[in-house]
Amino acid sequence: MPPSNRPGREPAPGTVSKPTIKQQRTAKIQEKLDRVRVEQARKRRKRLILVASAWAAGALLVVGVVVALVLNQAPKPSPAAIEGVQTFSGLSSNHVTTPVAYAQTPPVGGDHSAVPLNCAVYSEPVPNENAVHSLEHGAVWVTYDAKQVQAAQLDTLRKEIPSTYAILSPSENLPAPVVASAWGAQLKAAGADDARIKEFIGKYRSAKTAPEPGAPCTGGVDGPGKVR
Repeated sequence: MPPSNRPGREPAPGTVSKPTIKQQRTAKIQEKLDRVRVEQARKRRKRLILVASAWAAGALLVVGVVVALVLNQAPKPSPAAIEGVQTFSGLSSNHVTTPVAYAQTPPVGGDHSAVPLNCAVYSEPVPNENAVHSLEHGAVWVTYDAKQVQAAQLDTLRKEIPSTYAILSPSENLPAPVVASAWGAQLKAAGADDARIKEFIGKYRSAKTAPEPGAPCTGGVDGPGKVR
């Protein structure tokens, strides 16, 4: 007689047994545990990457701060000397109400009006005493001989004049066609195309060689023939 298929006996060879309910539950629990472990491992990797990135960013920041401190503490080279510039020392800076006889033409400092000249471009000569007050505040004053500097040369000069802390005006009895002046410094140029004029403006405009650099160059008085 063939063996009976009673409960508790081993399945016949070649047949596949169905997992029990307990085995199914165990398998599901194990699957969930595996998923949890994978997710935890992923989060750990993410945290490590974030920590490493933060450390790297912090290290770069520290390096940047150290480099900035070193650069700030390093002595900065002074602007190169400009050929032909004359310098003057011992200039007085008193406020006066009378005309001043200056040693230089145009003046580069000395006693002056209590009211500064508003920095601008002028088509007519401006009062020396007011212009010198502007030089005291760090302005650069470019003057020109109106008989020699006209048309295209005058346009060139006007383009070189910054909108602040700079004055352009014609002047009489100049020692050269164009003269650039700052407090205690002066450059004589043969024409508006002299590259040294731009260099002079860049070096002496708002420079610390002026007694009061950064003081207002507006709010004073306009000279005659103001263009802009």
